[in-house]
Amino acid sequence: MRNYSESLGLDISKSHFDAVLHQKKLHRQFENNQSGFKALNKWIKDQKYLWKDILVCFENTGYYSLDISYFLSSNDIDYIQEHGLQIKRSIGFRRGKSDKADAYDIALYCWQNRSNARLSTPPTIILSKLKQLNRSRDILIKQRVALKNQIQALSVVRDKAIYSEACRSLKKVTRAIDAQIKSLETTIKKVIESDPGIERNYRLCNSVKGIGPVLAIEMILHTHNFNCFDSWRKFAAYSGTVPYPYQSGSSINWKAKIHPFCDKRLKSLLTMGAISALKCDKELKQYYKKRIEEGKPKMSVINIIRNKLIARVFATVRRGTPYVMIDTYAA
Repeated sequence: MRNYSESLGLDISKSHFDAVLHQKKLHRQFENNQSGFKALNKWIKDQKYLWKDILVCFENTGYYSLDISYFLSSNDIDYIQEHGLQIKRSIGFRRGKSDKADAYDIALYCWQNRSNARLSTPPTIILSKLKQLNRSRDILIKQRVALKNQIQALSVVRDKAIYSEACRSLKKVTRAIDAQIKSLETTIKKVIESDPGIERNYRLCNSVKGIGPVLAIEMILHTHNFNCFDSWRKFAAYSGTVPYPYQSGSSINWKAKIHPFCDKRLKSLLTMGAISALKCDKELKQYYKKRIEEGKPKMSVINIIRNKLIARVFATVRRGTPYVMIDTYAA
């Protein structure tokens, strides 16, 4: 870790971003595009700073912060991309809000945590493309479900002429969405095959019973192709499948519970994966029945299976060979 002499806080929005140098208490606003990044670079040089002496920090704002992360990485500039809630809670109680004030708070947070900061790296271009395609597919699937629900709801209409006319239009849109989803899935498959590392890990993930194509892609995206989590336990905590104790003194001693702060979509996919694994994995099925007979709550056992799936995927990727069912080689 470098010995930083300054911290730069960035509050990023769609069209612009506010920049604050913590030590000099200087603020300036730039456009959130390549010309704005060049202006930022010139501004830093005008302040007699070198980038190697500055630690940059900004919140993860999705697509809005993607371009600047590529700019910083390509110029070998150290930065940390932090969760907004982490910064907000570290600051304490605040009244009011503005982009300028947020940039000052981010710069302060960056300066206070510069000694133990874990530097961030942007996803590869392939991963960014895969993420955009996958999110577009999710949007279309939600629209298709909404249309199918509407068609089902119209079936109670007594006037069949009205029902058939409305359903005809909705079914036409549904067929168009089906075609777009199929096209996106074909493109996603080509993107995965274009990168040997992603294709390898995708294949290894799918070798684990209960891990389908959708969940495999989500795990690859969230882990940056298994490069940003050094253990399955950390990823399980991120996914919201780790129970934590809640204890204080002698009066408060609740049973361990899963924390609500997590990626809920990923957690939901892991739940569906665990249920799927129970249908095709004899070992997990026997384990599930045994724990239920012992009086263990069903969702608690499902959560254990979710963690088992995560552990299996990470072990399979680390080993580099497909997952093998133990009972296949049983005597």
